[in-house]
Amino acid sequence: MKAYELLYFVDPSCDEETRAGIMKRVDVAISTHGGAADSVEDWGKRKLAYEIDNLTEGDYTLINFHADPEDIAELDRVLRINDAVKRHMIVRRDDKE
Repeated sequence: MKAYELLYFVDPSCDEETRAGIMKRVDVAISTHGGAADSVEDWGKRKLAYEIDNLTEGDYTLINFHADPEDIAELDRVLRINDAVKRHMIVRRDDKE
């Protein structure tokens, strides 16, 4: 398994139930084939560098996890189809192997 980092943000006006649903779906996508989340950090509201979908702030979450490279495509698909997730980025971490 390889080490990865996922950073995503949602609209800060989303309710807690929506955020929990996103986290649950991400956790299922990671752990389906034996992957595991190492740490989850809630960064809270941060100002965006530029306006995205009429938003100037975003509610950020950072997840460090281990998964097989084949599972990253499924995780990317899950995040793309969720309308609450405005932007996301998945990066492979060589320093956390």
